[in-house]
Amino acid sequence: MLLSSIFCLILSNALSFRRDTAILYSRIGIIILFYCIYLCYNNLFITYLDNGIGLFGGLFYTSPITQTFHILIFIITLLILNLTGFYPRKLISSQYLSLSKLLFTKLQFVKNIAVSNIILKKGEQYTILEYTLMLLFIVIGSLLLISSSDFVSIFLSIELQSYGLYLLCTMYRNSESATSAGLTYFLLGGLASCFILLGIALIYANLGVTYLDSFYVINNLAGVLDEQQITTYIPYCLLLITIGLLFKISAAPFHFWSPDVYDGIPTIVTTFVAIIAKISILTLLLQLVHYTNSIYITTQYTWTTSLLISSLLSLIIGTVLGLTQFRIKRLFAYSTISHLGFMLLALTINSVESIQSFIFYLAQYSLSNLNAFILLIAIGYSLYAYNDKNINHNNLIDKNNSPIQLISQLKGYFHINSFLALSLTITLFSFAGIPPLMGFFAKQMVFSAALQEGFIFLTLIGVLTSVISAVYYLFIVKTMFFDGHSYTYFSSLKDLRIPALILQKNKVVNKIYFNSNFALSSSLSITISILTLIILLFMFMPNETLHLSNLLAIVLFIPVNI
Repeated sequence: MLLSSIFCLILSNALSFRRDTAILYSRIGIIILFYCIYLCYNNLFITYLDNGIGLFGGLFYTSPITQTFHILIFIITLLILNLTGFYPRKLISSQYLSLSKLLFTKLQFVKNIAVSNIILKKGEQYTILEYTLMLLFIVIGSLLLISSSDFVSIFLSIELQSYGLYLLCTMYRNSESATSAGLTYFLLGGLASCFILLGIALIYANLGVTYLDSFYVINNLAGVLDEQQITTYIPYCLLLITIGLLFKISAAPFHFWSPDVYDGIPTIVTTFVAIIAKISILTLLLQLVHYTNSIYITTQYTWTTSLLISSLLSLIIGTVLGLTQFRIKRLFAYSTISHLGFMLLALTINSVESIQSFIFYLAQYSLSNLNAFILLIAIGYSLYAYNDKNINHNNLIDKNNSPIQLISQLKGYFHINSFLALSLTITLFSFAGIPPLMGFFAKQMVFSAALQEGFIFLTLIGVLTSVISAVYYLFIVKTMFFDGHSYTYFSSLKDLRIPALILQKNKVVNKIYFNSNFALSSSLSITISILTLIILLFMFMPNETLHLSNLLAIVLFIPVNI
């Protein structure tokens, strides 16, 4: 479905002369993703009775876990495409709110210089035809990576996903910061790919296999037969692969590129880069850790101890360095590093309870992170009609594509739009793990699994870093609610009346005037409302999500029937 859709989009891109059809392509992408969700939902039942079904001679496989994460990726991509599939702001007229008039009335706005320069300002993504195409390419790479069961297909899938992300970052031709950040991402991502490829090559040189099933069987048999010389170098090969994967998801100590890249690229691209790559690679690590947990570097430590060290460093570095940030996307980057520490801790424990907490944590954090970035975009759109005298906007690089860059830009925002300020506060409280929000239950499940397996020190570090990280989340909340704002509405818009012509059969039949009170479009407000309510009201409907993550964890631990 995705491949045929990409082929059609390539053809339509070649035949199109109008750049403003990018919005239409985003809507086509949304329809494609809805159909893909339907296909994955059907496949959940096909693979329910088995641990998995091999595809294409064993290069890929499908199982309930892969299908569930496929659906998660489709939903997140769909919501991100929703940002570019509709215009961000709308005008409301009480005369034309009935359904019949909404459907059958054609409006044509009379051009107005003030409106064009201030209100109709929009990011460059609305004029990039290839935007939807690149998102679908990256999604294909992510899906193939999640379903890969061969080292060759794993590497090719990672590269397909990564090249799409590099291109997406540098696609904004008029943005110097995006080009610079994309080049940084490309160079360091290429270095990470070298580590992955070196590890795969050494495994093939030692064992002569690339299939993951054969790799698992050889290692387990070597452990049973005490033939350790067969697999002497395998832990170090897995360490090389893990270094490359941790680089890709920006876990400490390989995190140094992510704050600069997140801050340099446009906010809509940051939303995609910060979520999709992490879901696919963490799902791959879940499989690797689960089936190779008995491979020892020494008599006491398995190779997964390296993930515990990365988890500890991610918790500490993400929390401490986040305290010094004044740019909001850099703060979100360090927040992501801190949360990766919790996910890696749950992943390394490798018990039914820890895998359940890992799956739940990954899903809830992806949705919360998505909501946080969408709120940043929505706040930026809502402030286009305001001027802030205390901030020199000339110092904000690429402000059309990333209107909110500094935490100080949110000063007193509660007095401008209280609903968006409350939604962002709820999301930040969820990040901090404040009950009874969704993030609290995710952290509580990770701590419970860690204590059950005896990881007391890491649990204490996790609790401590959660408390410290609440400082920079609460600082944003304090800035929005308790600081006074210096925003003033543009004087040219106060008494502005925007004329629009009512057309029937291409003939003007009436002329109406709109006030300059622009509201966020329904696509943005509905998306934010749903995600915020999921975070806020999770306590009242937890069973479905928790049961799903529990079932997926149990399915992973069921032995294969031969």
